[in-house]
Amino acid sequence: MTGHIKYPESGQKITAKDGKLQVPDNPILGYVEGDGIGPDITNASMRIWDAAVEKAYGGKRKIHWAELYMGEKAAGLYDGNYFPEETKNALKDLLVSIKGPLTTPVGGGFRSLNVSLRQDLDLYACVRPVRHYAGVPSPLKKPEDVDVVIFRENTEDVYAGIEYQSGSDENKKLAAFLRNEMGANFFDDAGLGVKPISEFGTKRLVRKAVQYAIANGRESVTLVHKGNIMKFTEGAFRSWGYELAREEFGDHTITEEELYSTYGGKRPDGKVVIKDRIADIIFQMMLLRPNEFDVLATMNLNGDYLSDAVAAEVGGVGIAPGANMSDNVAVFEATHGTAPKYANQDKVNPGSLLFSGVMMLEHIGWQEAADLITAAYQEVVTSKIVTYDFARQIEGAAEVKTSQFANAIIDQINGGLDIAQYRQQRDEAIQQDRKVRELRRVSSPLEEMIASGRIPHTVGDLMNPNPISVPPETTVEDAMHLMRDKGISSVITRPDSAGEWGIMTQRDVISRIVSKNRTPASVRVSEVASKPLVTVPVDMTLHECADKMATTNIRRCAVIDKEQEPIGIISDTDIFASVEQFGLPE
Repeated sequence: MTGHIKYPESGQKITAKDGKLQVPDNPILGYVEGDGIGPDITNASMRIWDAAVEKAYGGKRKIHWAELYMGEKAAGLYDGNYFPEETKNALKDLLVSIKGPLTTPVGGGFRSLNVSLRQDLDLYACVRPVRHYAGVPSPLKKPEDVDVVIFRENTEDVYAGIEYQSGSDENKKLAAFLRNEMGANFFDDAGLGVKPISEFGTKRLVRKAVQYAIANGRESVTLVHKGNIMKFTEGAFRSWGYELAREEFGDHTITEEELYSTYGGKRPDGKVVIKDRIADIIFQMMLLRPNEFDVLATMNLNGDYLSDAVAAEVGGVGIAPGANMSDNVAVFEATHGTAPKYANQDKVNPGSLLFSGVMMLEHIGWQEAADLITAAYQEVVTSKIVTYDFARQIEGAAEVKTSQFANAIIDQINGGLDIAQYRQQRDEAIQQDRKVRELRRVSSPLEEMIASGRIPHTVGDLMNPNPISVPPETTVEDAMHLMRDKGISSVITRPDSAGEWGIMTQRDVISRIVSKNRTPASVRVSEVASKPLVTVPVDMTLHECADKMATTNIRRCAVIDKEQEPIGIISDTDIFASVEQFGLPE
């Protein structure tokens, strides 16, 4: 590089090949010190990152840092330019960098530096992992249940900045067009904005979320949207997300509908479940049942709200890490502000930047060093050695400076931490949690759907899976005993000589056996069952199923899979209960 940025001669640049990083043992990573408290937390964090790398790899690997310039420090070096071209080029060239908090210049005409960074480098995905660390104060009863990674689309939605001020000529022109040409109705003098959501922007965001889930053994990706109201923007985000998962990751993903209808609630090994939730429901679920969700993929505004709200559940944005990413370039960052009140006081919590660095180490594949920091951090905090923000909330805490907090973590890293035990305990806790939720899905599928915020849309959501079938020659008496023992109101009869499936219900027994004074032991189910069996595909909507029941004058249908085999039963009672609980489905 020329100018003010100098690359260390002893390091090598990270490169990308076929979308995958090629990381040498001596990579050059860029860092931006940041404004306000930036120098304090950057210095502390860099010492911890370096110590963890040294301990994990015994000197075989080492980060070679290149300082890059943004914010006030850049303005002093580049004649008032807060985001110089040299820095932009270096961020693209190095591929992996990290930055402290930045101050947006005061005065008209200046964009937020964070917005500029995302737009100028097309960093379309804001990635925010949120999890609880033992010892950190939290308002939740079980904060350990929170462990989610939020993928927020960075470039579209209302943040695209396409808006027109009330009273302006542009506003009047757009308002007239919307009213006169499009038939829109809204109050006079309303400020107007445009909310672009594209297939391209949606799919590249969801692609990155699904790739992350597969690579990190995550259980599910949830598409968060308000598509029940904004059908052609947020509803399209949902549809495009499912489409992307099906077309590009069909061998690695299943839908939540398939989880229940095809697999009976048991997630196949190695499969990522793709599901969706309405935005207001996900806020409730992240308070009530946060362990239901692994990875969230959502649009810009939803993601902005969600990432800060969920961070508040586990200690606040002061320890919440984040990154802005494109296909190859990644810039990790502290997610809080510059806090100029505490600048140069060696006082604040470095957690947000520190864990952004942990994300960075994981991103380049240095998991051992990342785990060392996480384990050491928990040991220090549970020992009540904390900075002022946590000291106020923890009885008997020992308040320390930023640099002292870093010293304590480094001492733990260099001490006797048992990383193998840490990993084993974490893996066992995750697996146990998954087993408990799987048991609930298998034993009480509808109740579990309701509790986890899923709104039924298709017959696969509501059907009673694994229907009981009997040979056509079975006596009605034997079938009645079976129905009573299983607590079911119908049985399917397997194909007879004509090759037709049938169904025998309690109503059939009453109307065709009891009322006719026939002996159940002397009648075969094939004589009583309704044939041919009325079937519906597993992905049929509840609207369509209800219409079919009405037009054919039946009370239940068999749900069939792609091979035309019955895999469930759905009744008018099931649809009635769903509408009573959730209202008419969209």
